This record gives sequence, structure tokens and C-alpha cells, in this order.
Amino acid sequence: MKLYGIVGWKNTGKTGLVERLVTEIVGRGLTVSTIKHAHHNVDIDQPGRDSYRHRAAGAQEVLLASGRRWALMHELRDAPEPPLAALLSRLSPVDLVLVEGYKRDDHPKVEAHRAAAARDLLAATDPTVRAVASDSALSGLSVPLFDLDDTGAIADFILREVGL
Repeated sequence: MKLYGIVGWKNTGKTGLVERLVTEIVGRGLTVSTIKHAHHNVDIDQPGRDSYRHRAAGAQEVLLASGRRWALMHELRDAPEPPLAALLSRLSPVDLVLVEGYKRDDHPKVEAHRAAAARDLLAATDPTVRAVASDSALSGLSVPLFDLDDTGAIADFILREVGL
């Protein structure tokens, strides 16, 4: 599986860019999965629901299945967060995995940037950032610059980078 990341500071448009890229790339006939890294306590289950009760009782993993989808929840129970490579190994094969977050990992990335965020560019110090997608003109970049809303051009760049 090919892997490409979308990184950036909070409120720079990462999720919207990933969403548009998935739509664009799937529309070109390729299969895509995503991994989203969260820095906060994420709970996709609701208190009182059966699967929540299973987890609360101490189950290590709870697989919730229906006629439309299934989801596997794995409790770390104070174990360290698994590295990205371990999570990737749990995915079914696809043409491309887009990763939102994991900005410190060594896979290639596009940085989402908004001038209003008023943060320094990751691309200035991170050689794994191969391009910047911004809502403003930036000068002095050593990597390609794309308009944050030019999804087609960003998709072209990523697909060329990974050889698809």
C-alpha cells in the first residue's frame, strides 16, 4: 500500500483537504483508506450501548458488526500507543492510505496551511513535507506550493509521488 500524509497545525484545513482528496482520488478509480491521529481521548462509542458496556467490563477488543459496516475497537489499557506501522498492518489492502496527523513520522506529507493560524511552517524544518497547500501566497519555499482548494492539483502531486 502507498502512504501519504496530510499534516499541519490545528485549524489549518487538514480534515477538509483529506475529505476532498478521498473524493477526488476515489473518483479516479483508486481505492483509498484513511488514518486520523487524535491527540485527545477519543471515544466512538456511547455510554450505555452494548459495545460500550463490553469495553467498560474489560474486553480488550470489541467488534461491532451490522449489515452496513463493522468497527473494531481496541482498548490500550495503559499500553503505549501503537506506532503508525502497526496500525497500517491492520488495514485491508488499498491503493493509497492518506494519513491525517502523525506529523513526526517519516512518511511523505503535504502540509495544510492557513495564514490565520499564524504558525510557522513545518516544511521549513521537516524534510518529509514535500509540498505546502495554503490559502495564501508564500515565498521562499523549497517545496511546491498549491492553493489549499486546488484538490485536483494536490491529488495529481500525491499520486505522482507514490507512483499511482
